[in-house]
Amino acid sequence: MTSLTLAPAITLSDRQFEQLCRQNPDMNVEMSVRGVLTMTPPVGFEGGNREFNLASQFGRWVERDNTGVAFSSQTLFHLPNGAKYMPDVAWVRRDRLQSLTPEQKRGFAPIAPDFAIELRSPSDPLSDLQDKMLDYIDGGVRLAWLIDPLRRVVEIYSLDGDRQVLDNPTSVSGDPILPGFSLQLEPLFAEL
Repeated sequence: MTSLTLAPAITLSDRQFEQLCRQNPDMNVEMSVRGVLTMTPPVGFEGGNREFNLASQFGRWVERDNTGVAFSSQTLFHLPNGAKYMPDVAWVRRDRLQSLTPEQKRGFAPIAPDFAIELRSPSDPLSDLQDKMLDYIDGGVRLAWLIDPLRRVVEIYSLDGDRQVLDNPTSVSGDPILPGFSLQLEPLFAEL
């Protein structure tokens, strides 16, 4: 992962940021509220398997529940606080999607997901991910999980400011934001 602090020396407009992303399609480009530009290479073998397992479990719940729409790790959200992030998994209630124009839906949508997950990779500094989780909550995300297979820990961040740390859990529940969703963690903590 490569980070570059732009602010206050350089400020990118939304259009310039989008152009930067399109000119570097092999990199995941994000920008924090503090003006830190981060470029992340593709995930490794183990990380890709963990992401797939995470998305598969969540996808089954989304199909059953049908109250929202899920998004992949390649989807960039432009949060109201100015952060531009690509969570590993994101979900938005269907009724909130109606506020977006067709043009906004084709680009980087100016909306905060209701739910976001970040899955830590070995190259991710923990403090950077924890800052990102705070940006999510400050940007209107109702529930955010930081899943850390390296420490076998899940950090849960809520819109009400509550932060909970689960040490070596077997599962984590999305209630009440995601009624009936329970993520099984052993496949995410296991090594291949």
